[in-house]
Amino acid sequence: MRYLNPKADLTFKKVFREHPDLIISFLNALLPFEKPEEEITQVEYLNPEMVPQTPFHKDSIVDVRCKDQSGRQFIVEMQMMWTSAYKQRVLFNASKAYVSQLDKGKDYELLQPVYSLNLVNDTFSDSKGYYHDFRIVEETETRKVIEGLRFIFIELPKFTPDNYQGKKMQVLWLRYLTEINEKTREAPEELMENPEIKKAVTQLEESAFSKEQLLGYDHFWDVVSTAKMQISSSRREGREEGLEEGEKIGIEKGEKKKAKEMARLMKADNEPMGKIIRYTNLSEEEINSL
Repeated sequence: MRYLNPKADLTFKKVFREHPDLIISFLNALLPFEKPEEEITQVEYLNPEMVPQTPFHKDSIVDVRCKDQSGRQFIVEMQMMWTSAYKQRVLFNASKAYVSQLDKGKDYELLQPVYSLNLVNDTFSDSKGYYHDFRIVEETETRKVIEGLRFIFIELPKFTPDNYQGKKMQVLWLRYLTEINEKTREAPEELMENPEIKKAVTQLEESAFSKEQLLGYDHFWDVVSTAKMQISSSRREGREEGLEEGEKIGIEKGEKKKAKEMARLMKADNEPMGKIIRYTNLSEEEINSL
């Protein structure tokens, strides 16, 4: 048996956009619900393409967008590479989903929360943890929250199942995303013992896809590989430029320090101001301040 990687665009959408029971299980496992009554029991898929109400505004497409029985919306995205603009894109999409709920003249109290769940196959923080939960909170009293938008970012490369035994389904779903790939010939027994995970694994069997789909799948990874090389090269060049700039700034600071020390000595020797300026390239104000 050969499996495809569940993180690819084709497979991720096949599993979570076509099977309501799987997206329900996935969301309940990965979202920060604190009470059983908060858990999702049914979903309705929404159009993943969020078209603006006016032609002058930006449209956007997400991997999965759905709402539950109480009207809460859920946006799920699988992001292969981290970029500095990704958080702004996430904020933009969630905000658009939030405001699009309300027709003109309707009461704001009708607005339901929007959860944005972002699986990132890259690292972007200095934190050792893989799970990041963002809310709108009061700066000094973080228990005071403005409800409406909640953002979850998961750094998949940081996830290791040995360290996280508290939430079984969360561990199983993250193992599914991080352990199943083209090299898998037999799925781990612990995954196949769970009916929902087993169903998600079977969706990845290569035999379930057409030749055209498999060609598109391979093309997806070619694009990802090329983009990663370009981003890596850009980051490396940026670091090199940063080092060069840092060295340049260091030299300039050192030269400034030496110039000030020379000016101090020349002032002590009662040298004329014009001469001190000429020798040190400092301004008269800088020299007088010494």
